[in-house]
Amino acid sequence: MSDNGIERQNRSVNKKGGTSRVIIVIGVVIIVLLVVVILAILFKNNSANSAESEVPKREVLVNEENVAEVAQQLEEAAVEQVQPGQYTATMNHEWHFAKGDTGSYDSYVANDIENTNDVYFDVFLENDDENAIYESPIIPRGSELKNIQLNRKLEQGSYDCILVYHLVDDQQNSISTASFTIKIIIEG
Repeated sequence: MSDNGIERQNRSVNKKGGTSRVIIVIGVVIIVLLVVVILAILFKNNSANSAESEVPKREVLVNEENVAEVAQQLEEAAVEQVQPGQYTATMNHEWHFAKGDTGSYDSYVANDIENTNDVYFDVFLENDDENAIYESPIIPRGSELKNIQLNRKLEQGSYDCILVYHLVDDQQNSISTASFTIKIIIEG
C-alpha cells in the first residue's frame, strides 16, 4: 500500500494451466457460465415484451484522451467483444466525507489503461445489496474518478460497504463483476 492509501489489486486468469486442478477449475467455470448463459437467454425471452426489463445504458466518462474514441464508438454499431483476461482495480478502500451530502475529499477509483474493458461500479451498504448509494458512469480504460458524491445522503458515522465493479462490452452490457469492501466515513 502506498502513502496515499491507493492499493493495486490484480485479478488474472491463468491461460496456460498445466495441472489437473486448473483444468477442473476451468471446467467448473465453463459449466457455470453455460448455466448462466442459458438462464439469461430464458429470462430475456420471458421478459422481451416488457419495456421495464431494459437496463438503461450508463453515460461514459469523457476526458481529453478519449473524446475521439468515445465519438467513434458511438458511431460504430457493432465492435468485436474482448473477453477480460486480467483486471486491475486501483482504488482506495476508505472514503471520507465532511458531510453526508458533499463530495468525498479522498475517494479514488481508476480503470487502468492495461485493462481490457471499460467498467462502471455501484456502491451498496453492506446490509442492503439492492439499493445502491452510488452508481458511477462508465469509466473508460485509462480514466479515473475522484471526489465522488453519493447519490444518497448518509448521516454521520462509519459505514461498511460493498463496491461492485461491472466490466462491460462495447454495448455497455455487463460481462463480468468483481466485488470489494470499502468503508465510508461521514464526519459531520
